[in-house]
Amino acid sequence: MNQDQVKEKLLAVEDAPMEFSLIYSGKKSGKVNGLYKPESREIIIHNRNFEPGDAGDNLLLYTAIHEYAHHLHACSKGGRLSVRAHTSEFWAIFHALLEKAEAKKIYRDVFAGQPELSGLTETIRKKFLLENGSLVKEMGKYLLKAHELCAAIGVRFEDYVDRVLRIPRTAANMAIRAFEYDLNPEVGADNMRFLAGLRDSADRKAAETALIKGKSPDTVKMAVRAKIREEDPALRLEKEKLRLERTIETLRKRLEEVKKELAENK
Repeated sequence: MNQDQVKEKLLAVEDAPMEFSLIYSGKKSGKVNGLYKPESREIIIHNRNFEPGDAGDNLLLYTAIHEYAHHLHACSKGGRLSVRAHTSEFWAIFHALLEKAEAKKIYRDVFAGQPELSGLTETIRKKFLLENGSLVKEMGKYLLKAHELCAAIGVRFEDYVDRVLRIPRTAANMAIRAFEYDLNPEVGADNMRFLAGLRDSADRKAAETALIKGKSPDTVKMAVRAKIREEDPALRLEKEKLRLERTIETLRKRLEEVKKELAENK
Protein backbone atom coordinates (compact mmCIF):
# COMPACT_ATOMS: atom_id res chain seq x y z
CA MET A 1 0.00 0.00 0.00
CA ASN A 2 1.67 3.21 -1.16
CA GLN A 3 1.27 6.71 0.24
CA ASP A 4 -1.26 7.78 -2.41
CA GLN A 5 -3.46 4.80 -1.55
CA VAL A 6 -3.29 5.67 2.15
CA LYS A 7 -4.33 9.27 1.47
CA GLU A 8 -7.19 8.02 -0.71
CA LYS A 9 -8.41 5.81 2.14
CA LEU A 10 -8.26 8.72 4.60
CA LEU A 11 -10.37 10.89 2.31
CA ALA A 12 -12.81 8.00 1.93
CA VAL A 13 -13.24 7.96 5.70
CA GLU A 14 -13.88 11.73 5.86
CA ASP A 15 -13.14 14.58 3.50
CA ALA A 16 -10.81 17.33 4.68
CA PRO A 17 -11.70 21.04 4.39
CA MET A 18 -8.02 21.87 3.80
CA GLU A 19 -5.57 20.17 1.43
CA PHE A 20 -2.81 18.07 2.97
CA SER A 21 0.01 15.82 1.85
CA LEU A 22 0.90 12.34 3.08
CA ILE A 23 4.53 11.29 2.82
CA TYR A 24 6.40 8.08 3.58
CA SER A 25 9.69 8.93 5.27
CA GLY A 26 11.29 5.68 4.12
CA LYS A 27 12.78 5.44 7.60
CA LYS A 28 12.36 3.42 10.77
CA SER A 29 11.81 5.38 13.99
CA GLY A 30 12.09 4.08 17.53
CA LYS A 31 10.14 7.05 18.92
CA VAL A 32 7.02 7.54 16.80
CA ASN A 33 5.25 5.86 13.90
CA GLY A 34 4.20 9.15 12.36
CA LEU A 35 3.77 12.88 12.87
CA TYR A 36 1.78 15.84 11.61
CA LYS A 37 3.21 19.24 10.69
CA PRO A 38 0.41 21.85 10.89
CA GLU A 39 2.50 24.60 9.31
CA SER A 40 2.95 22.68 6.04
CA ARG A 41 -0.10 20.41 6.54
CA GLU A 42 2.05 17.30 6.10
CA ILE A 43 1.39 13.83 7.47
CA ILE A 44 4.65 11.89 7.67
CA ILE A 45 4.56 8.12 8.16
CA HIS A 46 7.67 6.17 9.13
CA ASN A 47 6.63 3.30 6.91
CA ARG A 48 9.58 1.07 7.78
CA ASN A 49 8.10 0.72 11.27
CA PHE A 50 5.48 -1.62 9.79
CA GLU A 51 5.89 -5.18 8.55
CA PRO A 52 4.69 -5.97 5.00
CA GLY A 53 1.28 -7.61 4.76
CA ASP A 54 -2.31 -7.05 5.90
CA ALA A 55 -1.51 -6.75 9.61
CA GLY A 56 1.24 -4.21 8.97
CA ASP A 57 -0.95 -2.24 6.57
CA ASN A 58 -3.72 -2.14 9.16
CA LEU A 59 -1.37 -0.76 11.82
CA LEU A 60 -0.01 1.75 9.32
CA LEU A 61 -3.57 2.90 8.64
CA TYR A 62 -4.13 3.31 12.37
CA THR A 63 -1.15 5.68 12.50
CA ALA A 64 -2.33 7.52 9.38
CA ILE A 65 -5.82 8.00 10.86
CA HIS A 66 -4.24 9.30 14.08
CA GLU A 67 -2.21 11.91 12.18
CA TYR A 68 -5.20 12.72 9.96
CA ALA A 69 -7.17 13.47 13.12
CA HIS A 70 -4.53 16.10 13.95
CA HIS A 71 -5.04 17.60 10.49
CA LEU A 72 -8.83 17.73 10.86
CA HIS A 73 -8.40 19.19 14.35
CA ALA A 74 -6.12 21.87 12.90
CA CYS A 75 -8.68 22.55 10.14
CA SER A 76 -11.33 23.21 12.80
CA LYS A 77 -8.94 25.76 14.36
CA GLY A 78 -8.24 27.60 11.12
CA GLY A 79 -5.11 25.61 10.36
CA ARG A 80 -3.41 26.09 13.72
CA LEU A 81 -2.83 23.80 16.69
CA SER A 82 -1.97 24.63 20.27
CA VAL A 83 1.17 23.30 21.94
CA ARG A 84 -0.93 20.63 23.63
CA ALA A 85 -2.10 18.64 20.61
CA HIS A 86 -3.67 15.63 22.34
CA THR A 87 -6.72 17.33 23.83
CA SER A 88 -10.16 15.83 24.50
CA GLU A 89 -11.28 17.42 21.24
CA PHE A 90 -8.52 15.62 19.34
CA TRP A 91 -9.31 12.23 20.87
CA ALA A 92 -12.99 12.68 20.06
CA ILE A 93 -12.10 13.37 16.41
CA PHE A 94 -9.71 10.41 16.29
CA HIS A 95 -12.14 7.94 17.82
CA ALA A 96 -14.91 9.09 15.48
CA LEU A 97 -12.60 8.53 12.49
CA LEU A 98 -11.75 5.02 13.68
CA GLU A 99 -15.44 4.19 13.99
CA LYS A 100 -16.11 5.45 10.46
CA ALA A 101 -13.10 3.58 9.07
CA GLU A 102 -14.25 0.35 10.73
CA ALA A 103 -17.81 0.80 9.43
CA LYS A 104 -16.48 1.30 5.88
CA LYS A 105 -14.14 -1.73 6.20
CA ILE A 106 -11.14 0.52 5.59
CA TYR A 107 -9.60 -0.24 8.98
CA ARG A 108 -9.95 -3.42 11.06
CA ASP A 109 -10.34 -3.13 14.83
CA VAL A 110 -7.10 -4.55 16.25
CA PHE A 111 -8.78 -5.43 19.56
CA ALA A 112 -11.43 -7.64 17.95
CA GLY A 113 -10.76 -11.33 17.49
CA GLN A 114 -8.35 -11.58 20.45
CA PRO A 115 -9.91 -14.17 22.82
CA GLU A 116 -7.38 -13.75 25.63
CA LEU A 117 -7.67 -9.97 25.57
CA SER A 118 -11.48 -10.16 25.35
CA GLY A 119 -11.55 -12.38 28.46
CA LEU A 120 -9.29 -9.97 30.33
CA THR A 121 -11.46 -7.03 29.26
CA GLU A 122 -14.55 -8.75 30.67
CA THR A 123 -12.75 -9.38 33.97
CA ILE A 124 -11.65 -5.74 34.25
CA ARG A 125 -15.15 -4.48 33.50
CA LYS A 126 -16.88 -6.73 36.02
CA LYS A 127 -14.29 -6.98 38.79
CA PHE A 128 -13.07 -3.41 38.81
CA LEU A 129 -15.18 -0.93 36.80
CA LEU A 130 -18.55 -2.31 37.91
CA GLU A 131 -17.50 -3.12 41.48
CA ASN A 132 -15.74 0.23 42.00
CA GLY A 133 -18.70 2.10 40.52
CA SER A 134 -21.09 0.16 42.76
CA LEU A 135 -18.99 0.94 45.85
CA VAL A 136 -18.90 4.67 45.03
CA LYS A 137 -22.66 4.71 44.53
CA GLU A 138 -23.26 2.82 47.78
CA MET A 139 -20.90 5.16 49.63
CA GLY A 140 -23.06 8.03 48.37
CA LYS A 141 -26.05 6.43 50.06
CA TYR A 142 -24.25 6.31 53.41
CA LEU A 143 -22.81 9.81 52.99
CA LEU A 144 -26.32 11.13 52.43
CA LYS A 145 -27.38 9.50 55.68
CA ALA A 146 -24.37 11.05 57.42
CA HIS A 147 -25.42 14.43 56.01
CA GLU A 148 -28.86 14.02 57.58
CA LEU A 149 -27.37 13.03 60.95
CA CYS A 150 -24.98 15.98 60.92
CA ALA A 151 -27.90 18.33 60.24
CA ALA A 152 -29.88 16.73 63.06
CA ILE A 153 -27.16 17.37 65.64
CA GLY A 154 -26.35 20.83 64.30
CA VAL A 155 -22.87 20.24 62.89
CA ARG A 156 -21.52 20.94 59.42
CA PHE A 157 -21.38 17.94 57.10
CA GLU A 158 -18.34 19.50 55.39
CA ASP A 159 -16.41 19.39 58.67
CA TYR A 160 -17.35 15.72 59.07
CA VAL A 161 -16.04 15.00 55.56
CA ASP A 162 -12.86 17.02 56.12
CA ARG A 163 -11.89 16.02 59.66
CA VAL A 164 -13.54 12.66 60.30
CA LEU A 165 -13.62 10.88 56.94
CA ARG A 166 -10.65 12.88 55.61
CA ILE A 167 -11.70 12.70 51.98
CA PRO A 168 -12.03 15.54 49.44
CA ARG A 169 -15.42 17.24 49.51
CA THR A 170 -15.65 16.90 45.73
CA ALA A 171 -15.35 13.10 46.06
CA ALA A 172 -18.04 13.02 48.74
CA ASN A 173 -20.40 15.22 46.72
CA MET A 174 -19.80 13.13 43.60
CA ALA A 175 -20.66 9.91 45.45
CA ILE A 176 -23.86 11.46 46.81
CA ARG A 177 -24.93 12.61 43.34
CA ALA A 178 -24.08 9.17 41.91
CA PHE A 179 -26.58 7.71 44.37
CA GLU A 180 -29.20 10.44 43.98
CA TYR A 181 -28.99 10.34 40.15
CA ASP A 182 -29.03 6.51 40.23
CA LEU A 183 -26.05 6.33 37.89
CA ASN A 184 -25.23 3.01 36.25
CA PRO A 185 -22.04 1.70 37.96
CA GLU A 186 -21.23 -0.24 34.79
CA VAL A 187 -19.52 2.89 33.42
CA GLY A 188 -16.98 2.88 36.27
CA ALA A 189 -16.14 5.39 38.98
CA ASP A 190 -14.24 7.85 36.77
CA ASN A 191 -17.06 8.16 34.25
CA MET A 192 -19.56 8.42 37.11
CA ARG A 193 -17.63 11.47 38.30
CA PHE A 194 -18.16 13.11 34.90
CA LEU A 195 -21.85 12.12 34.79
CA ALA A 196 -22.42 13.41 38.31
CA GLY A 197 -21.28 16.84 37.14
CA LEU A 198 -24.06 17.05 34.55
CA ARG A 199 -27.01 18.84 36.12
CA ASP A 200 -29.36 18.37 33.18
CA SER A 201 -31.01 14.93 33.53
CA ALA A 202 -31.49 14.50 29.77
CA ASP A 203 -27.82 15.30 29.05
CA ARG A 204 -26.76 12.98 31.85
CA LYS A 205 -28.89 10.08 30.60
CA ALA A 206 -27.75 10.55 26.99
CA ALA A 207 -24.10 10.62 28.08
CA GLU A 208 -24.52 7.53 30.26
CA THR A 209 -26.20 5.62 27.42
CA ALA A 210 -23.44 6.60 24.99
CA LEU A 211 -20.76 5.34 27.40
CA ILE A 212 -22.54 2.03 27.91
CA LYS A 213 -22.86 1.60 24.14
CA GLY A 214 -19.10 1.91 23.76
CA LYS A 215 -18.40 5.57 23.01
CA SER A 216 -15.12 6.83 24.46
CA PRO A 217 -15.24 9.30 27.38
CA ASP A 218 -13.68 12.08 25.27
CA THR A 219 -16.25 11.54 22.50
CA VAL A 220 -19.10 11.77 25.00
CA LYS A 221 -17.67 14.86 26.72
CA MET A 222 -17.26 16.70 23.42
CA ALA A 223 -20.82 15.81 22.41
CA VAL A 224 -22.13 17.28 25.68
CA ARG A 225 -20.05 20.45 25.22
CA ALA A 226 -21.26 20.83 21.63
CA LYS A 227 -24.87 20.54 22.78
CA ILE A 228 -24.34 23.18 25.45
CA ARG A 229 -22.78 25.55 22.88
CA GLU A 230 -25.76 25.09 20.56
CA GLU A 231 -28.28 25.43 23.33
CA ASP A 232 -30.87 28.21 23.14
CA PRO A 233 -29.47 31.32 24.92
CA ALA A 234 -32.68 31.86 26.87
CA LEU A 235 -32.64 28.27 28.13
CA ARG A 236 -28.96 28.61 29.09
CA LEU A 237 -29.73 31.78 31.06
CA GLU A 238 -32.65 30.06 32.77
CA LYS A 239 -30.35 27.23 33.87
CA GLU A 240 -27.81 29.74 35.14
CA LYS A 241 -30.59 31.52 37.03
CA LEU A 242 -31.57 28.25 38.72
CA ARG A 243 -27.95 27.53 39.65
CA LEU A 244 -27.55 31.02 41.13
CA GLU A 245 -30.79 30.68 43.08
CA ARG A 246 -29.60 27.37 44.56
CA THR A 247 -26.28 28.97 45.49
CA ILE A 248 -28.01 31.93 47.11
CA GLU A 249 -30.27 29.58 49.09
CA THR A 250 -27.25 27.58 50.29
CA LEU A 251 -25.47 30.78 51.34
CA ARG A 252 -28.62 32.04 53.07
CA LYS A 253 -28.84 28.84 55.13
CA ARG A 254 -25.17 29.09 56.02
CA LEU A 255 -25.63 32.71 57.06
CA GLU A 256 -28.42 31.68 59.43
CA GLU A 257 -26.15 28.98 60.90
CA VAL A 258 -23.34 31.50 61.44
CA LYS A 259 -25.77 33.95 63.12
CA LYS A 260 -26.99 31.19 65.40
CA GLU A 261 -23.45 30.16 66.34
CA LEU A 262 -22.51 33.77 67.06
CA ALA A 263 -25.55 34.22 69.29
CA GLU A 264 -24.70 31.05 71.23
CA ASN A 265 -21.09 32.17 71.79
CA LYS A 266 -21.99 35.57 73.20
